[in-house]
Amino acid sequence: MDEKQYSIMVVEDEDLLLQAITKKLEVNGFEVVSCKSGEQAMDYLKNMEQKPDAIWLDYYLKDMDGIVFMTALKQLPKGGDIPVMVVSNSASDEKVHNMLTLGAKKYMLKAQYRLDDLIIALREIIPAAKEA
Repeated sequence: MDEKQYSIMVVEDEDLLLQAITKKLEVNGFEVVSCKSGEQAMDYLKNMEQKPDAIWLDYYLKDMDGIVFMTALKQLPKGGDIPVMVVSNSASDEKVHNMLTLGAKKYMLKAQYRLDDLIIALREIIPAAKEA
């Protein structure tokens, strides 16, 4: 089976976690753009020639939270149709609802899933977004 190599933007401000996620995604055949801040991710997205197939977003970044990121993403010309998977250390019903309302496809708690499980979930949102 000839599978397209998907490009994933990982937005995570913890260096070790960013490195681990990036390496795990690359080993699983993804092309990865690693961003240490929401601002860095926004700069990349504003200047991109080709948008990523999906975004792996840490909800709590040092420079902005997920709501600010998703709001800014929706304002970009090609941003609104990029599927986003939010991965966080915490989740209230209100926070999850707000993120899904802003367009996130999944909201997952870091503590409840192994990295392999998160990658499976990420793979699931890409084809769904391509068909929409």
